[in-house]
Amino acid sequence: MDKRNLSGLFRERLRLLLQRSGLNQSAFAAAVGIDRSALSQLLAESTTRLPRAETLMTIASEHKVSLDWLLGLSQDEGLTGEIRASLEIEEGLGGFDRTLLAKWHAEAIGTKIRYVPAGIPDLLRTDALIDYEADISNRSRQSQAVETQYRIDYNRRPETDMEVCMPRHTLEIFAHGLGVWSGFPESARREQLLHMASLLDDLYPTFRLFLYDGRVRYSVPYTIFGPFRAAIYVGDMYLVLNATAPIRTLTRHFDNLIRAADINAHEASGFARGLAESALPSY
Repeated sequence: MDKRNLSGLFRERLRLLLQRSGLNQSAFAAAVGIDRSALSQLLAESTTRLPRAETLMTIASEHKVSLDWLLGLSQDEGLTGEIRASLEIEEGLGGFDRTLLAKWHAEAIGTKIRYVPAGIPDLLRTDALIDYEADISNRSRQSQAVETQYRIDYNRRPETDMEVCMPRHTLEIFAHGLGVWSGFPESARREQLLHMASLLDDLYPTFRLFLYDGRVRYSVPYTIFGPFRAAIYVGDMYLVLNATAPIRTLTRHFDNLIRAADINAHEASGFARGLAESALPSY
């Protein structure tokens, strides 16, 4: 379909949703996360512009219509196959390339992914750490290696935008060989920290790591895939939220973690190198 025709159909349907809502333009725009001037541009007859994928998803979700209808690709206004339960539980086992987790990453390409890891971020791990943690968790070494490589490749794509936020003390505990890493040799810990620092430099700015003080902030591990869903990690399962409101709440929580960070993304690689120099024998 010609872009002018597509934008014209979108504009007609956006006007219809505005009329149905009973809201003024300012309130309608705020409800879908854009400002009034952006809404005015989308409604203008002269524009061929379409909003970002994140905005399209929010408009469709807020007004209970399908994306195909909103874009003029279908006359069927209903959600039909797009209807998803607002809460799902998905198993996290199996090869990463065959899991829904990989599918969710693929669907979210071009939007921001926000990630609070349970430990050392998957894509920053060395083979030695993958082997060590596989023995502890009884998870397949091969599936974890595939996951790590997938995430590295994913973050090398120019359209990727991923922010990771985690407690600073997780890396400090690792450097000292405490907790679950008490059996991981000092030399391997140092190599892991230097590997992490190198990758952080290499992947920046599409991949940005922030570290906050875990004594004053707390978070369960979770990932937010753009506007589409949030997956809270609960061991070998994911609690998956698809509704707009909880995704926005978790996004605000993540943004608050970022604001509280005392090691910012441009400082993270230097912090990891500093820990490598002071890595101590396990107790």
